[in-house]
Amino acid sequence: MLKGILAISGQPGLFKVLSEGKNGVIVESLLTGKKQTVFASAKMSTLEDIAIYTTSEDFPLNEVFKKIYNLENGGATIQANAKPEELKTYFEKVLPDFDKERVYVSDIKKVITWYNLLQAKELLNFEKEAQTEEGTSGEEG
Repeated sequence: MLKGILAISGQPGLFKVLSEGKNGVIVESLLTGKKQTVFASAKMSTLEDIAIYTTSEDFPLNEVFKKIYNLENGGATIQANAKPEELKTYFEKVLPDFDKERVYVSDIKKVITWYNLLQAKELLNFEKEAQTEEGTSGEEG
């Protein structure tokens, strides 16, 4: 579900990969809809490769988004500009064992901002994902 969605260091929002070339990638901003080339030297992270530190193991961002989605019944969540204590309290509801030493308020703000952007663009569809998984495993005839 998060395949092809990038976070680019120094640039606001998220980007959808349109095509790849030998010098970089052509992306479209989910915020503005503008297309641009991002050179291979830029620091880019795909959302599917990002995880959140917990006290036991790293928790994939996709799973964090799924927990927020379920908590909010598919709707938008708290605003990223909420007070730091509100953000921490909210994130604790989502991921009770997140590592409070290694996950900063700025990280929580990013996760919430990204979730709200993806939710607004209707790019978070966990029901569809669940139906696909159910359809491929154990169908009765």
